[in-house]
Amino acid sequence: MTRTRMAALFALLAMAAGGIAIGWAQMQPGEIELRVAARPTADGQIEVALVRDGRRMLPESRFLSAAQAASRDGRWRNSTPVAVALPAQQPAAPAPPAGACAAVDRGTLNFGFFAFFDPVSFSAAGDPATPGYREHRGYEADLLTALEAMERTGLAFNRIPIGEWTDIWLAPAGALAIDVTGGGITIRDDRTMDSSGAVRVAFTNGHIQFRQTLLVRAADAAAIRTHGDLTDAHTVGAVPETTGEERMLRLAGLIDADGALAAGTRIATPEGMLTADGSAAYAINAAGGTDNLRGRTRLISGDAGMPNVAYLGSDEAPYLAALEAGEIDAFARGELGNVAAAEASDGALAVTAFDPFVEYGGWTVAADDRDLLACLNDRLDYLTDGRSITFSGWNNDRGIFMRRAAAWNADNRGGN
Repeated sequence: MTRTRMAALFALLAMAAGGIAIGWAQMQPGEIELRVAARPTADGQIEVALVRDGRRMLPESRFLSAAQAASRDGRWRNSTPVAVALPAQQPAAPAPPAGACAAVDRGTLNFGFFAFFDPVSFSAAGDPATPGYREHRGYEADLLTALEAMERTGLAFNRIPIGEWTDIWLAPAGALAIDVTGGGITIRDDRTMDSSGAVRVAFTNGHIQFRQTLLVRAADAAAIRTHGDLTDAHTVGAVPETTGEERMLRLAGLIDADGALAAGTRIATPEGMLTADGSAAYAINAAGGTDNLRGRTRLISGDAGMPNVAYLGSDEAPYLAALEAGEIDAFARGELGNVAAAEASDGALAVTAFDPFVEYGGWTVAADDRDLLACLNDRLDYLTDGRSITFSGWNNDRGIFMRRAAAWNADNRGGN
């Protein structure tokens, strides 16, 4: 709100015109048009007003007497103030996206994130009925925030928690209106395809390293140093259809290179008990495996040198509780989550059986969304400095990605 004083200029304009005088300013960007109006009255006075958008604004002291006008003594005579409402200032339009992001202009994108992978990607509250469930936290949340802060990128995200892990990577090709999916998803070719074998999604470049481990009670760490130490006396917890499950099963000998379960392994399913015959008809992999094993709750080893397996759902909290209660003997999971759980246990838990095989995690988009994929790859590669900054770098310095974004903006890197 600006207050403008009406001066005797109104009267001078009126006298110069001999009747009604109107004046206006040359319009410039960001300015408003104001006009000065004046008219003679029946008693010989001159009345002045300020006009904006065709509406007259009248100050209380707006009359110049005939004697004052006739005196022509050169003095300015001020009216009382008039309040002029200025239009709300519009923010400067952001510079258009450039480089790999130039073709991406779809407004706010829906980003589906797995809600239960602390500390990589998780909801602030575990209960879907609470507001905190929609608040994204963890490594990937900070990476996404930095991505939004990069100028000339043009990306903004509506974050949607997903509580079910099964086929989460296929969400951009499903009916949930998800544009991008994340949440600690290991990059695998078999996760790009649906059950018919059709390629439905594509992975971004990897931005985080994963290595599989076992989380055990500290008292058992010396006895369970590797996957080879597991026997039928042990029960291992595993989230189904994860790389943690698949690598544990393979390293413990329960599946072969193609995912086929060892002959004699019994499987508890919602339809009843099954027994694997060693063929591809009973197979498990990180993308799902055969349909007859969907919803499995337990594997019972048919070999003294292989462990049993318990499935307690997609949420990892029940596995930690079962391990501490002695209901399972190990939890097969990635290094990041297991190390965090061990650190939080005050020495009660320990991480063993570090898998030498390193994998990378990324996000998925629809297979034909090539422009978005190219944009994400370009900006993710910058934020992670070509994958030289991964989880450990963020864990030691939680502001590292935002500083990378600030450096991008300061260097005007948006033209690349």
